[in-house]
Amino acid sequence: MSYDLMVYEKTKAPNTRKEFMEWFEQQTEWSEDHDYQSISVSSPSLQNWFMEMKDTFPPMNGEYAPDMELLSEDENLENHVTDYCIGREVIYTAFAWSVADEAYELMRRLAQKHDVGFFDVSSDNGDIILPDGSMIT
Repeated sequence: MSYDLMVYEKTKAPNTRKEFMEWFEQQTEWSEDHDYQSISVSSPSLQNWFMEMKDTFPPMNGEYAPDMELLSEDENLENHVTDYCIGREVIYTAFAWSVADEAYELMRRLAQKHDVGFFDVSSDNGDIILPDGSMIT
């Protein structure tokens, strides 16, 4: 089991919790016609978020994934490798639980910086936070 978080294009998501959760369920059906590893399908804001996020939490797969030899030599890097599922309107991430606090803080800060929404998928009543810091309730 992983620690899951998501960023999303704020202009595409509903602004009530009930509608947001329905939209989230649709997004995570993964029915878009692409491979979900290429950042080029996402909005510019999500692309900018990803390009900064990958520096600390490199992707497990795709063109920015670290070399296997490098991973075997660096345990800290191995712990930070993250599974990204990249859609047009969302980027869903799965982290190791050992880096959960670090991932939450960095992801939330970068979401605000890059003007995208943030959703704590792993929490029972997960935070849905807009870039201005307000919460969707």
